[in-house]
Amino acid sequence: MINVTKSFLPDREEYIKYINQIWDRVQLTNNGPLLQELEKGLKDYLGVENLYFCGNGTIVLQIALKVLDITKEVITTPFSYVATTNSILWENCTPVFVDIDRHTFNIDPNLIEAAITPDTQAIMATHVYGNPCAVEKIQEIADRHSLKVIYDAAHAFGVNYQGRSLLSYGDLSTCSFHATKVFHTVEGGALISNHPELHEKIHLLRAFGHRGDEEYFFAGINGKNSEFHAAMGLCNLPHVPEIIAARKAVFEQYDAQLDWGKLTKPSIDPIIEYNYAYYPVVFESYEMMRKVQAALLENQIAPRRYFYPSLNTLTFLPRHFPCPVSEDISSRVLSLPLYFGQPAEEIATISEIINQNL
Repeated sequence: MINVTKSFLPDREEYIKYINQIWDRVQLTNNGPLLQELEKGLKDYLGVENLYFCGNGTIVLQIALKVLDITKEVITTPFSYVATTNSILWENCTPVFVDIDRHTFNIDPNLIEAAITPDTQAIMATHVYGNPCAVEKIQEIADRHSLKVIYDAAHAFGVNYQGRSLLSYGDLSTCSFHATKVFHTVEGGALISNHPELHEKIHLLRAFGHRGDEEYFFAGINGKNSEFHAAMGLCNLPHVPEIIAARKAVFEQYDAQLDWGKLTKPSIDPIIEYNYAYYPVVFESYEMMRKVQAALLENQIAPRRYFYPSLNTLTFLPRHFPCPVSEDISSRVLSLPLYFGQPAEEIATISEIINQNL
């Protein structure tokens, strides 16, 4: 089966060298030396000052809400992975969905102000597929209404906008280092903060809210990560440029071979230094998407409906918000297989099957 992605793995011996260090020190977790080394390497690579390596890409969203004292309404996007919405609900906040821009698939900044109420405390937007949100306009709105901005940047590692990492925008940004991502630590995530005064609070929140064995400050959570995951990150980080370059080559082959008379995809501003995290295509209709999906599966090729369903339609939400653009696109989108080392003949086969079934 050709899956929608395949995890990059470094040289086995390189990883084992780090594992041997862990065996020698017998410190497996609790902010060990490899984790600290990875945090420094990530800060250097991204050009950010405050980064916290955590257990996964969902826990960092929860910590972001908690550290900013968000307890009421959060304006958010319906077109993302369900973790974005779940983190808001898990923290007993209320998600308020704003529809997306038809061209970028990101939250439509022109609709945000109409959704603001006296209970609105934050905007949580997703850089969908690593494509930057309208960060300047969102920040202007937030400043005007005294709101916090949290970016779910799970897809955005390695993306640069206006000469700086996309993860450096907003009050807080979060990233996922899950095995499917451009850069991964098997499981993991990171919180990037523009507020150094929050440094101690974030450290405490990700470690049960206590320092040492006797000083307890508030109800924190276990957001830590292990030395084994940090070791994988240390092995993978030097390979990020070649991983992105290889993914770009796959992008260009799909671009050249697919029939764009009957397909569309999100627009990406050419000024962006992109990471080529996903390859989504949008079909003319739901029926056409299903026909192509079935044809690919018959040939042992497994695309994914990233992102379906539109999150505003989740049955367990406290309120319903119509988002017709998101509902439409989520019904017609497929993300195609994309990974480091993907053979050219595989891309050609996938493209041919799609074109034949349009």
